[in-house]
Formats: sequence, structure tokens, C-alpha cells
Amino acid sequence: MAKRSTIIAAGALAVLLVITGAVAALNFFDSDTGNTATTVTVRLWDEQVAAAYEESFTAFEQDNPDIHVDVEIVPWNDYFEKLRTDVAGDSAPDVFWVDGGSYPAYADAGALLDITTAIPVDAQAGWVPAVVAQYTRDATLWGVPQLADPGIAVYYNADLLGDAGLSVEDVSALTWDPTGNTDTLISVLQKLTKDYNGNTADSAAFDGSNLSQYGYNAGYDLQAMVLNYLASGGAEFQDESNQYAFASDPGLTSFQYLVDLMNKWHVAPSAADTNTNGDFSREQFLQGKMALFQSGVYNLANVSAGANFDWGIVRLPSGPAGAISGVDGIAAAGNASSERPAETQRVLEWLGSAAGSEYIGASGAASPAVLAAQPAYAAYWAAEKVDISPFYDVLAAGTAPAPRGAGWPAAENAMRPLLDEVFLGRIPVHQGVLAAQNAANATLTE
Repeated sequence: MAKRSTIIAAGALAVLLVITGAVAALNFFDSDTGNTATTVTVRLWDEQVAAAYEESFTAFEQDNPDIHVDVEIVPWNDYFEKLRTDVAGDSAPDVFWVDGGSYPAYADAGALLDITTAIPVDAQAGWVPAVVAQYTRDATLWGVPQLADPGIAVYYNADLLGDAGLSVEDVSALTWDPTGNTDTLISVLQKLTKDYNGNTADSAAFDGSNLSQYGYNAGYDLQAMVLNYLASGGAEFQDESNQYAFASDPGLTSFQYLVDLMNKWHVAPSAADTNTNGDFSREQFLQGKMALFQSGVYNLANVSAGANFDWGIVRLPSGPAGAISGVDGIAAAGNASSERPAETQRVLEWLGSAAGSEYIGASGAASPAVLAAQPAYAAYWAAEKVDISPFYDVLAAGTAPAPRGAGWPAAENAMRPLLDEVFLGRIPVHQGVLAAQNAANATLTE
């Protein structure tokens, strides 16, 4: 059956809000069978997973000819603003992705389908427990787990390592130490960073304001950098009561180390680039201009498809408290106001099944949150001769949870401008990080 994928951009938002509502209300005529099918719209932000969804829903429609599924892609930078607008205007899709920080507000507002009662209990038993816990609020599950990111690791460009006289072993067990006593990360990054005159960062002639090659992607990236440096430095992002606690002494030390990689040692891109473009570092890595790129499996398919050089994956650098990684999951939420509740529920059941989720893993697009679908993901990358064990091995040392609580979106909006200034070097770390923590906690009492 022909599938219809749409990509919505923010520039045409006003017009497409009307179109989206109109299309959702239409029925889909299946030219293969001559039947009229009810259209259920599923929205997400990941193009790689969207392609896997297309295959998955083709299989679903073969057994459910009365339902046609439209896959709708909204880019990450526009996703949550558009979702807020659509939910407020009663024009949201039937199923849409949410993250751990966004879903509580929608759940509290009654906008999400109660998955605990909508989906059979035996199906729920097959989902990754950590993702189930992440999307459970007041004893109710508010989304069908879709992706279960393991830990963060480091992608390396083998060609750039070789040019610097380094081997994979030289970067496979790096350590960062604010005291400098056991630090191996900075010296390696200096060898891997060059200015436009070809001087490396460990050279006296090095010009840190004019880089042609970056050693690393240090920056204000919460999932790939901040949560990991805080946890590996012995700090926590939030305490047990969900208060923000990252301005502790070990937290300030961790932030200072991370900021210094950019503004003191000049081994990473300027925050002027990374603060405004979350994909800047990935683009530099894929262009062969960055040696080490710290990220998660959510970029594995992108690197595999876009890198035209030899590459691999090594463990996250270890800090004073060890190598401790952040973890995260993504869920598909059901629209509680859907005009097609029965069909929407059937689509959600499919997304939560091994048969429906296996397409995600088998395509290598992401690590599924359905346990029975995860072997397909491992098998895909094994066939590609990519060792993904560093993403999983790091979990043995403990994990740092993703931001949680209904107040996260407002807190992030409050802290972000201040931390942007910290990473730009315009505000001292101790002053800016404390101000950011206070601003985030102030939103919890508003």
C-alpha cells in the first residue's frame, strides 16, 4: 500500500495547522482493496525511525485494512513548539512522540491517553523497565515506550587519529581530572586539534581562535555532555525531590572542566556555533573535521550513513567518579482527544509489540524500547561490523537519569540562556551555573 510521509516546517505553520486537521478527518481510499480506511496520523522528529515506521505500518495495514497510517515528521527544532500549538488548538495528531521532559505537562492537562488501561498488561510487560518508569506519573503510564537509548560513548575518526600518531587504544580509556593529576583527555585532544596554519593545540604557535580541526565536541549538550560530566564528576543534576542541584561543588568543578575545554584549551568548537546549532558538532564530525564525537546511539545511523572515513566507537571518558552516562527513552503518546480512539489504540498496540517495533531495530535506526525487538538492533550493527558494546558496557558503572518532573520545560527555558552565556565565557562558571540552578528552581514554585 502506498504510504504518505509529510515533513512539516515551522515557516508554513499557520496554513498547515488547518491542513493537518483537515487531512486527519479524511478517510483514505485503498486502491489495492477498494476499501475506505480510517487514517491515523503518527508524528515524530527522527527521519531514520520514520523510515522504519513506514515499513512497520505497511505490515500493520496488511492485517488491519480498515486503518491507514500517515507518518508525519516535524524537525526537532520545531517539534515541541508546534506540538504545544496543536494540542492547544485541538489539532494534534492521533499519536505523537514525547520526551521525558515534555510529557508530564500534557499528562496533567488531560491531553494524553492512559496507556496503563488502554494497552493489555501482558504487552506492557515486554517494555524496557527504565523507560516505563520514566513515563509513569502518579502510577499511570502515559506513553508506549519506543526508543531506549543505552549509554553515551565516543565516535572516533580513525584517519585523524592516525594523522596525529594516535591509536584507538590511546583514546579507548581516557580520563578527565580537574586537578590534572590523572588527566589524559586534554593532552590527547590537543594533539587532535589544529588551527588553520596546521599547528596543533599543544604547539606554542597554536591559534585557538582559528580552528580547522576540532578534537572534541565539548559544549552545552545536556544528553551527550552535561549529564555525563556531572555524574562522572560526582554531582547530580536533580535531587530526589526533583529540585535542580547541579551547582554543588562537584557540579561547578565539572562545568568548569567542560567549559575550559572550549575556552581555555580550545579543543572544541566555539559555543557561538554549538549554542545555536545543536547539530554543528555532528556535521563537523561527518565532514572529517572533528576527531572525537561524544554522542549516543541516536546518532549511530547518521554516522554510519554520513561518514566517508574509517570510524569506530570507544568508551566515555572517565571522571573522578568513574565513567557514568546519562540514559534516556522516547515514548509514543496517544491523543486523548483523538476522533479515532479505537483505531489509535490499535496503532499504539502495534507500536508496543515486538512485531511492530522490530522494524526499528532491524533497520539500525535506534535501540527499541520493546525488549524482544532489541536483538534485531544488535544483529544489524554486528552485520555492519560495528561494535556497539561501549554504549552498553558503560551502564555497569551506574547511570544518570534524564531530566524529570512536570516543571522541566519551564526550568530548561529559564536555565538555558544563563548556561549559554557560561559556555560562551561571558559569565564566570560559578556565578552563571548557580544563577541557572536558582532560575530553574524558581520555576518549580511559580
